[in-house]
Amino acid sequence: MKFLRKKLKNGITIIMEKRDLPVVALSISNPFGGAFEDAKVKGVAHFIEHLLFTGTKTRNHEDISREIEKKGGILNAFTDHEVTSYWFKLPSEHIFSGLDILTDMLSNSKFDTEKFEKEKKVILEEIKLYHDDPRKSVFEQIEKNMFESPFGELIIGNVNSVRSLQRDSVFEIYKNNYNPSNYIVTIVGDADFDKICAFLESKFLGGKGKPTVKNINKKNSHTNEVRAGVDQANLVLAMHAPLPGSKDFYALEILNSYLGEGLSSKLFLEIREKRGLAYTVRGIIQPGKNYCIYSIYAGTTKESVDEVKKLIIKGFKDITKMTEQDINEAKQTLIGSRKISSEESVSVMNELLYAELFGKAEDYYKYEENINKVNLEQVKSLASEIIKEYSTAAIVPK
Repeated sequence: MKFLRKKLKNGITIIMEKRDLPVVALSISNPFGGAFEDAKVKGVAHFIEHLLFTGTKTRNHEDISREIEKKGGILNAFTDHEVTSYWFKLPSEHIFSGLDILTDMLSNSKFDTEKFEKEKKVILEEIKLYHDDPRKSVFEQIEKNMFESPFGELIIGNVNSVRSLQRDSVFEIYKNNYNPSNYIVTIVGDADFDKICAFLESKFLGGKGKPTVKNINKKNSHTNEVRAGVDQANLVLAMHAPLPGSKDFYALEILNSYLGEGLSSKLFLEIREKRGLAYTVRGIIQPGKNYCIYSIYAGTTKESVDEVKKLIIKGFKDITKMTEQDINEAKQTLIGSRKISSEESVSVMNELLYAELFGKAEDYYKYEENINKVNLEQVKSLASEIIKEYSTAAIVPK
């Protein structure tokens, strides 16, 4: 493995983990997402992601997907609060076919009016899908309970905001926020780094300006929705947590490993195995450059919601009983999991992207060192502090 980095003349940052296997995963990411939107255009970053797949001046939607898939590859994208990323995975000999498609999508998308209206209908159906799935819906609600609008709204937007989007105004937002000088290109696999740099310098001109994150105003509130047609109660208890790069973020990862990650975690053993109160209990860390959410999810029964909630809170308070053996096991779990996930090139590609967004991509390779720096008192202090204020969201059967 060899790590490479370069800043191109057009402003693009390229980071690469070079591997010997004849496969390459590559993403071109733009630091623009849901956190950059006003309430009236909520969902526009996700809408733009969809539109870039609908056709360019020389390719239609079918051409875009076919050229990747017929070579055995994968083409996809995602929109997050602070970034939108377009990526492919291909045999290494076809890397420039993939790059030609991504650069074409990012530079020459038509924003065809007919396609625009069709894609709007697709996204409106996607919003319904989120609402109809109680697990997805409860995570949508917990963000609303933790942040004021517009940040606290779903990344895909809501029915009113998406319906009101118009082709010309969305195209203007795209032009104002897709500036190649802000792009991050992340590569994992076997490829010629210098040739990729030369290709991207030839395809993109630099620009000026950087998207600005809207105010992220925190709060804590609680909701309990009674819904017909739901058989299981879905509960989330969530807290505002330390940001990536802060001294306590790695302590947060250790806390979650001990408390909420896996079948041997303390909350799983206490709530499911000992008491049989839930089918699923797990902790989830959602980090961002300007926010971080730590949540515990439980799939339980309507009658057990309050008891499960109390047991989660008790779990945090019982961290005072955590031992040196416990913290060492949690560290070993995290380090081992990172090594296993590093097999998958797409996983590493995304980890490097987020490490770059939060600080420097090189920090990805310091993970074991940073985990091992955390001491027991740091974890105990963090647990007692973050549980002082929390939000809850529950969707329970009628």
